[in-house]
Amino acid sequence: MEYRVFKNHIVARIDKGEEILEKIKEIAIKENIKLASVSALGATNDFTVGVYKVDEKKYDSNRFTGNFEIVSLTGTINTFHDEFYTHIHMSAGNDHGEVFGGHLNKAIVSATCEMIITKIDGNVDRYFDEDIGLNLFKF
Repeated sequence: MEYRVFKNHIVARIDKGEEILEKIKEIAIKENIKLASVSALGATNDFTVGVYKVDEKKYDSNRFTGNFEIVSLTGTINTFHDEFYTHIHMSAGNDHGEVFGGHLNKAIVSATCEMIITKIDGNVDRYFDEDIGLNLFKF
């Protein structure tokens, strides 16, 4: 992975074999990011995404392997109890034009991943909401 900082924006290249969420965390901690938006595209050959079942308060996850183009990766970086936290969703398409996506659990880059992180001046922490079963923004 390599990246450059341009004022409030970070342009990153995540390389073949690297795991996307690990690299987001590495950048956020190194650059002391407390609040940001994330967007990216690229290619993956191994990813796991989940869908939250509100009634059951649990995620069901699906793992996909093969050749996939990341058509959308979007989310936030912020904090939970003042520690790094990220919430990322990803969609990826196969060679038949089928797209699969959800809450990103893991994604290994197969060729490259081009990412833009937009830092926001501020801090929004999270708290665990018992009723929903998720970590929500705390204002």
